[in-house]
Amino acid sequence: TLHVDEPSPHVDWSAGAVQLLTEPQPWQQNGHARRAAVSSFGVSGTNAHIVLEEHPAAEVAAEPVEEPSVVPWVVSGRSAEALRAQAGRLAEAVAGERPVDVAHSLVASRSVFDHRAVVIGSDRDELVAGLRELAGGAASAVVQGVAGSAGKTVFVFPGQGSQWLGMGVELLDGSPVFAARMAECEAALAP
Repeated sequence: TLHVDEPSPHVDWSAGAVQLLTEPQPWQQNGHARRAAVSSFGVSGTNAHIVLEEHPAAEVAAEPVEEPSVVPWVVSGRSAEALRAQAGRLAEAVAGERPVDVAHSLVASRSVFDHRAVVIGSDRDELVAGLRELAGGAASAVVQGVAGSAGKTVFVFPGQGSQWLGMGVELLDGSPVFAARMAECEAALAP
């Protein structure tokens, strides 16, 4: 109930089912669509009434989500030592987490520093082993380097073509997110 500081003394509020609401109330489910009537009786004589009904929930069929065959975990640090320390902390913190969820969190919610590494693996054990190798300074399934200050490359149009034939096909087939972004790029560049 909006704008009611003092209920009218001319109404017996204890009788009947009408009550002024002064705080949020739960709206109980009863197996049917929930409906509410809202009335407005304006001081100037303008009256309004509306009956609202909740929208039926759309039934969403759960589509099975395929886990990618290879998952990248992106790690960064302000220095080589910080990068190795971060890899060690991450290796201890990911027990029980889905590799794909960790990968998403690492790229979506972490700061990116100049010293970077990407640990690649097909399951959590391989990824954690890669993190531990990186933390120890000996990494085999890890790509690492220091970011330069040059502008970011978005597309490469080399003009030769033959050495690029088939590049990215596995990523295009195995990553729906990559495939969707490439389709958006294709549409944007279409004549």
